[in-house]
Amino acid sequence: MRIFFCLTLALLFTAPPKSEAAEFSDIPTEPTAGDAMLEDYFERETRKLSARTESLLTDVEDWPRLKADLRRQLFEMLGLQPLPARSDLKAEITGSTERDGIIVENIVFQSRPGLYVTANFYRPAEQDGPLPTILYQCGHGKVKIDDVSYGNKTHYQHHGTWFAKNGYTCLTIDTLQLGEIEGHHHGTHRLNRWWWNSRGYTPAGVEAWNAIRALDYLESRKEVDASKIGATGRSGGGAYTFWIGALDERIQVSAPVAGITSMQNHVVDDCIEGHCDCMFMVNTYRWDFPLLASLMAPRPQLILNTDKDTIFPLDGVVDVYEKTRGLYESIGAGDNIGLAMYEGGHKDTQPLRVAAFHWFERHLKGKSIDEEMEDTTAPKIFEPTELKVLDKIPGNERNTYIDDYFTRRVPRTLSVTANKSDWAAKQALILNRLKSRTFRGWPSTSEDLNLTEDLRIERDGIAFSRWSFDSQNGIRLPLYMAAPAGADETELELTVLNPLSETDWNDFLTQIGAAFPEAFPGAALPELDTEAYESEKKMHASQKWSMVYLPVRGVGPTAWTSDEKERTHIRRRFALLGQTLDTMQIWDIRRGIQALRSRTDAETEISPLWLQAGGHMAANALYASLFEPDIARLDLHDLPPSHREGPELLNVLRFTDLPEIAAIAGANSQLRIYTDDATPWSFLSKHAEKFEWPEKQLQIR
Repeated sequence: MRIFFCLTLALLFTAPPKSEAAEFSDIPTEPTAGDAMLEDYFERETRKLSARTESLLTDVEDWPRLKADLRRQLFEMLGLQPLPARSDLKAEITGSTERDGIIVENIVFQSRPGLYVTANFYRPAEQDGPLPTILYQCGHGKVKIDDVSYGNKTHYQHHGTWFAKNGYTCLTIDTLQLGEIEGHHHGTHRLNRWWWNSRGYTPAGVEAWNAIRALDYLESRKEVDASKIGATGRSGGGAYTFWIGALDERIQVSAPVAGITSMQNHVVDDCIEGHCDCMFMVNTYRWDFPLLASLMAPRPQLILNTDKDTIFPLDGVVDVYEKTRGLYESIGAGDNIGLAMYEGGHKDTQPLRVAAFHWFERHLKGKSIDEEMEDTTAPKIFEPTELKVLDKIPGNERNTYIDDYFTRRVPRTLSVTANKSDWAAKQALILNRLKSRTFRGWPSTSEDLNLTEDLRIERDGIAFSRWSFDSQNGIRLPLYMAAPAGADETELELTVLNPLSETDWNDFLTQIGAAFPEAFPGAALPELDTEAYESEKKMHASQKWSMVYLPVRGVGPTAWTSDEKERTHIRRRFALLGQTLDTMQIWDIRRGIQALRSRTDAETEISPLWLQAGGHMAANALYASLFEPDIARLDLHDLPPSHREGPELLNVLRFTDLPEIAAIAGANSQLRIYTDDATPWSFLSKHAEKFEWPEKQLQIR
């Protein structure tokens, strides 16, 4: 992709050629100023979320109302709003084994059509009436023999065994990943499926829904006392225990083990790197994790962990507990919250199991806190083959591609709205949802830009200047401007803002930036492309245009690490804070526009402003134009046709996609879309024709 700052007369009518400039990067492998800026940013944003959470949980006057609001938000953030239909479970018992006074049944049900849940149901061989029951949710415990998965329920069988030996029934369910049908938990962690966030999808939602349907199944069993159901699990299963306890009041008692810690630990202390996506909701409403734990209140909840767990550190676990306890105490339920700690790392240790067993004995069976248990051992007594549920993978399974099925999305083929009033209503709805569901992580108020001119050079007929502005507190970005030497601001006929990706930045340095080394102190500049620079000089000699280049955060002077693994987890941190990197780069573009306009006083007529960008940055520029007035034209090169391939914006595919965004923008700004394939833009062409756009309003080249 060419960097599009060399705007010539030919560009007004034809798409520019591809660049042949060699790629260049001045990102060092050592920590950069961008790394420090980013670290400070994450700390500030995390403090904001934590402070808001603490304020919500302090001095609660109407907990039932607040709880209902928070629960609705959680359903949405797990991709469960609207709630899926409770279809026929089609539950089957595929086999059973009896040993040592325990019967274990192999169960399969469909939580949604084609979404299979494999499970083991443990119960005493002799039972007189319904019993208290535990829903056990597994962590990641791989059991695979000869390339056949036996499910992580097999790894965690000893928990079900103990409960059945001690007067409970227990349903242990497989998770989506490492179950007998192997789905995925690692979409953004290592599979590069950033569209998960755009779909509002997280595998945590699948695990939560499977648990809800598991409760539906338990209610159908005569062996189960449905008024006495508890939930537990460790690691991933600990997290899922928090989900189901928060969402479903049928859970009367919970004991999550090693399943939660603070936002501070995840974002600032790097714990997110040790977790797959199943541990997190799509954090639209910008929660810290005590809000999740508090949704169990006032029902009994024991939070368990070890003191040397590197992915659930002690300080974060205690922080979640303390803030949750404060809520419990404020509503008069302080006796129903507990914390159990034991020495050790991230392991399934017996002392933690014993604490959980005691908790259920007290709160499901009514035993006293001092009453001893006869047997606290939990051996594994079944062979993996005895716990296997499926002989073969069902042909209609959707587990392996549930990410493209679980949450609702706009149709892949969009239809033109029937009339102007319907389109106006739809457009208003889209803009409202963008503000409330996608860009909620933007600063709530615009801070001072603190715009300064740092440097001005006149050379070769070009006036080249560097400006700096605050996109938000602690995020200071440069603007580079090139205009005809000697031209006054009032003489300029056009201003073109070019938001730059890292590739664009490298091209910018090669084609013009390297001619002005004073503007890039400390940077290892590439060799100047003299042919491209000659074109620049000719353009500025013939046209009174100001070309402006904005390297958004994470690009050029504010670039952070070039390590791909680290960059992946940086993007995951943004998402966990209820933002995305693209979301905040769109904010940077908006602030860049504001900075340009702040350079002139109110009485000075501002030259028409164009935005020009390519690839993902073209989509970001498109979004920025929705929220800033008077963008005369958008020149968008290689604009992705969908967020499936385009920028990662929270929830956006649940209600719109890029062709509709272009249709909204095109009503106010002329659109030029440069593409090798116009087919994906047929909706936009039909929309323009339907609503009688002027001939020059849209051109797809």
